[in-house]
Amino acid sequence: MKRLLLTFLIPPIAVCRYGCAGCCAAPIGVMWIASIIGIIYGFAGGPTEMETVSWATVGLGMVLWAIAFIWALTVVRGVNDDKADPKCQHKRSTVCNIVKNDDDNDPMTDINKLTQ
Repeated sequence: MKRLLLTFLIPPIAVCRYGCAGCCAAPIGVMWIASIIGIIYGFAGGPTEMETVSWATVGLGMVLWAIAFIWALTVVRGVNDDKADPKCQHKRSTVCNIVKNDDDNDPMTDINKLTQ
């Protein structure tokens, strides 16, 4: 529960603490900070300098926050799945499907075959 709450409130800190900081903590942090700025800017009137709250700008900030939350949640869950199956034998993580490559062909031999 603490992990989920931290992922919702402060996504970049959750990725650094429970996930892989080098993976994508910086872009998640940028998305999260942009969402905070969007929400504050929307309450200040938004880009059209309205007298009332610019709900479109506040909504955009909330959408950016949701994207940062979902992205951080995906990273934290993916790291946990990778720790549970380090050799990708059960392929619990979607990263295993992308990274694991059973094809050990040397690309240079393929190029040499084409040039001969």
